[in-house]
Amino acid sequence: MNPNAKITIKDVARQAGCGVATASRVLNNSGPASAEVREKVENAARDLGFSFSATGRALQSSRSMTIGCLVPSLVNPVFAEAVQGIQLELSGSGYQLLISSSSYDGAVDNEAVATLLSKDVDGLIVTMAAPARSEPLRQAQLRGIPVSLMFHDPLDEFVTAHVDNFAAAREVARRFAGHGHRRTGFLALRFASSDRSRNRYTGFQAECRAHGLADPVLIELSEADANTPDKLAAILNEHGDLTAIFASNDFLAIAVQKAVRLLGWRVPQDLSVVGFDGIEIGRLLEAPLATIETEPEAIGRQAARTLLSALQGVPLRQLPPLPFHFRDGATLAKPRPENHDDDRGATRPPSVPSLKIKLNQG
Repeated sequence: MNPNAKITIKDVARQAGCGVATASRVLNNSGPASAEVREKVENAARDLGFSFSATGRALQSSRSMTIGCLVPSLVNPVFAEAVQGIQLELSGSGYQLLISSSSYDGAVDNEAVATLLSKDVDGLIVTMAAPARSEPLRQAQLRGIPVSLMFHDPLDEFVTAHVDNFAAAREVARRFAGHGHRRTGFLALRFASSDRSRNRYTGFQAECRAHGLADPVLIELSEADANTPDKLAAILNEHGDLTAIFASNDFLAIAVQKAVRLLGWRVPQDLSVVGFDGIEIGRLLEAPLATIETEPEAIGRQAARTLLSALQGVPLRQLPPLPFHFRDGATLAKPRPENHDDDRGATRPPSVPSLKIKLNQG
């Protein structure tokens, strides 16, 4: 045999003394074969250095052996870790991941899904603004392409790998109440288009009411406001009676700490701050961030396992939420005594300089 010639399954079958169909069944583990024949085929494949190419497998199975993945951002470590979890779960499966990001733009979401479908992906794993209203996702379902969501709360139309945002937010309210806070706020980006943010607020509000607290003030920010510390400081100043802020993600909680310093306030003496996600950088701050800690890699792994099962013919089914826990930090403490409230206002500077930071919604 020419040493430079490409080894084919015909060569394996010839050396094993069997037919091509039999060799294919053995190497694909797709049908019966005697132990003797199986050993001969496997030995022949090993001796010849034969392996199926991904292209060959795809042609034989009428599949592309690719999975499309859409996340809002790869800058946010929450989504980067989830993608890492997907890749780890797909390792050894023969599937390759095609990754896209949308910068939290609903229109880009749909364009990205449509593009992935045009690549004939075999399945989709997505986090997007409005999956229930996405026409490309509906088309994927009509074509029999399985879809697995990440981070979203359960929807009738799709399965999702997630934490219970409602329950997690209730835990934040319990912590605030336990420290004696009565006037709280919920800070959010893209509140109208984020089911995660809305469910966090709803859970937070429900538990505040359960403890006899006033409903939390909903503070909605534009990205321009959130990305500019002096604008965020001005917004916080308008709500100077609040003693605690629950930010809908850790990046936003970190931005609040920057803005608070511009006002001459201190965290947590003048304002307690709690985030959501548990990104590692929150541990490294001068005042380590109190937050709801989740496991993004586990979320990605679960989404990938669900999709792989569907590709093997197992019906999609919703799994229970993954765990979360409250991570104590130095940004949560008892509120300033009432008779010292005016002290905070006295330290506010007449103006704040303009700074730029990059913020990511969770």
